[in-house]
Amino acid sequence: MTTKLDKVLYTAEAHTTGGRDGAGKSSDGAIDVQLSSPGSGKPGTNPEQLFAVGYAACFIGAMKAVGPKVGVKVPDDVAIDSKVSLGPTNGGAAYGISVQLAITLPGLDAEQKQKLVDTAHQVCPYSNATRGNIDVEITIA
Repeated sequence: MTTKLDKVLYTAEAHTTGGRDGAGKSSDGAIDVQLSSPGSGKPGTNPEQLFAVGYAACFIGAMKAVGPKVGVKVPDDVAIDSKVSLGPTNGGAAYGISVQLAITLPGLDAEQKQKLVDTAHQVCPYSNATRGNIDVEITIA
């Protein structure tokens, strides 16, 4: 089932040319990147790296949003080490990605960490977009 937005809060706009060997720029100029294929050795970033940064940033934002609701203050030095892997699926007929998020929440006990991460995973837009579509593994340090 497709999830429809109740209300649009923000829309990101970008213009991309050339695919994995091109360039991308956001409409406000905040992002202006050269793109290159993973492992090519060419200068630039790739969609997997951008997705890794985006998912981690979004998840930290989700933890900060739900923290007060579950009575857990997100530490100022919260961090996520993210990995986005690219590989063939369906016997090589298509390609897909998988995600690993390693979350560090210094100063919280195990129960607080789990409650915060579990709740954030239910509201994070990236988590909701990927749930049931790709393999997402979350570990808590």
